[in-house]
Amino acid sequence: MNRHFARAVAMQSLYEWDFNKKGDPIEILKRNCSNLETDVDEEFAEKIIEIYVKNEKTIDDAIAKAAPEWPFEQIALVDRNILRIATAELLYDSVVPPKVAINEAIELAKSYGGDNSSRFVNGVLGTIYRNSDKYNPDEDGNTE
Repeated sequence: MNRHFARAVAMQSLYEWDFNKKGDPIEILKRNCSNLETDVDEEFAEKIIEIYVKNEKTIDDAIAKAAPEWPFEQIALVDRNILRIATAELLYDSVVPPKVAINEAIELAKSYGGDNSSRFVNGVLGTIYRNSDKYNPDEDGNTE
């Protein structure tokens, strides 16, 4: 099963939840997965969403702090939800390497975001990563 696809479905489910401001994001994910003809790693997608829901304020605050020139509510919905799932992985998932979380988010931004989304996502996540406990300057390649 493809984790990239699971991240895309998680992002789309959070997008729907964020847009409507109602319902349970896990239930939205389950409904979205049941409507797919392709197998999705639903367990992985659910894990990402659960991490986000459990740590919503901390994750949203980290995104807002890393993008001070953009008021949080003015960040495009797609970009905001890509940042949410990637930040959940960066800060709270001990299995996914930070560079993988960042690269996956950049790819989602290229596929679903606007013309500058991938650069914006890369910059915000690079800042969040460098400010996190997981940051190792010896492994820091150019993420921007």
